[in-house]
Amino acid sequence: MSAARDCDVVVIGGGLSGLATAFALTRRGVAVEVLEAAPRAGGVIASRQRDGALFETGPNSAVDHSPQIGELLAALGIASERIATNPRAATRYIVRDGKLMPLPMSPPAFIASPAFSWRAKLRVAREPFIAPAPPDSDESVAAFVERRLGRELLDYAVDPFVAGVYAGDPERLSLPAAFPRLSALEQRYGSLIRGQLKAARVRTDASGPAPSRASFSFRRGMQTLTDALARAIPSVSTGVAVERVVRELSGTFVVSARRDGESIERRARAVVLAVPADAAAMLLGELAPGAAQALAAIEYAPVATIATVYRRADIGHPLDGFGCLVPKRERRQFLGTLFSSSLFDGRAPPGCVLLTSFLGGMRQPELPAKSDAVLEQVLQAEHAMLLGARAAPVWSEITRWPRAIPQYTLGHRARLAELDVAEGELPGLYVRANYRRGISVGDCIIAASATAESIAGYVGKEKPARKE
Repeated sequence: MSAARDCDVVVIGGGLSGLATAFALTRRGVAVEVLEAAPRAGGVIASRQRDGALFETGPNSAVDHSPQIGELLAALGIASERIATNPRAATRYIVRDGKLMPLPMSPPAFIASPAFSWRAKLRVAREPFIAPAPPDSDESVAAFVERRLGRELLDYAVDPFVAGVYAGDPERLSLPAAFPRLSALEQRYGSLIRGQLKAARVRTDASGPAPSRASFSFRRGMQTLTDALARAIPSVSTGVAVERVVRELSGTFVVSARRDGESIERRARAVVLAVPADAAAMLLGELAPGAAQALAAIEYAPVATIATVYRRADIGHPLDGFGCLVPKRERRQFLGTLFSSSLFDGRAPPGCVLLTSFLGGMRQPELPAKSDAVLEQVLQAEHAMLLGARAAPVWSEITRWPRAIPQYTLGHRARLAELDVAEGELPGLYVRANYRRGISVGDCIIAASATAESIAGYVGKEKPARKE
């Protein structure tokens, strides 16, 4: 047994949530160590290069929806590496009746759009007169949208959006858990339309710069962010498989792990579980059985991500947009495709284009497990039909994520309440991952900052983070 090494906080999990929490703690003067089971830190965020192309195997971009995101990039010294999406990529397509149609992004565009019938448009006009759901109701996303906006908006706007964000099923996702802002708009204003108009007036009246809410990446890909976080944290140990966490009567947490066959032990004032729900459930089995059971019930969508490089001349579609999303009603065999080389410059070699496509999800969970040949054949047929692909791609790269995205299904808030109980009964225990407070890159950054502030107070180091 190696000698125990004391620190203030042990963070178990070196994905974005764990790294961002550890970095925020480090800036507050808290001694922290990150333990990551994989050979490298970064979790699902990974950028790869091949034959002049730069592609992502995980998240392809982030959205600037909070000042904390820009503050983090500045503190890491990577703000200058940030790149915005190209203006030409503003259009977002959906598939309707077997062809791509631009998704309207404003009220005037919606009224003029051929993507939705006049019946659907008139149905939306009734929205301000529909009563809100009872407070604290756990309504599915599908039930909420059909009730407020009608079936056609559910089928051809919200369903593909949910597939793009969660790879999920709107019939099963909980509105207040998965999209709390929509739930809050209805409860506060009684109407989504009235709430959006009010929010727009507030933004107009607000002083000071506001986040752009624009999508962005980095010149060398999204891994720039997690690599910078890992470099900035004094102690990040990879290849460490944590096997057990116990809490002594004194309040000290003892973390037992193995690396290269050697037993490792860490003792700390606090522990952060920043690992997937099933791994967190295993580690909490002794400490908090109720929380462990709740975590074990969280489902994940399986997803296959396929990066494809085509010769530009072999694609008939202009690729003049962000990408395309596929409604379930269209009965296609993929969830959507990003026009990656249209989104960001330098993503494909000269004369070529890079597409990033997603298959499986809760819609077709069996698909990602199929062979490379089957997945490539399926995707090529879809690209031929919808994008006018006249030849096979120059190459394809497939990444399978058997547990890609946590599903905020009905009952999710009750499951998270079990985590609140466990943290209350076990001071110094913190559970922080993307099944809590949002799955996006930005959500994870914001939640990590709040977690670090709470931990710093607990360990008695409440000084604010350093200003760069």
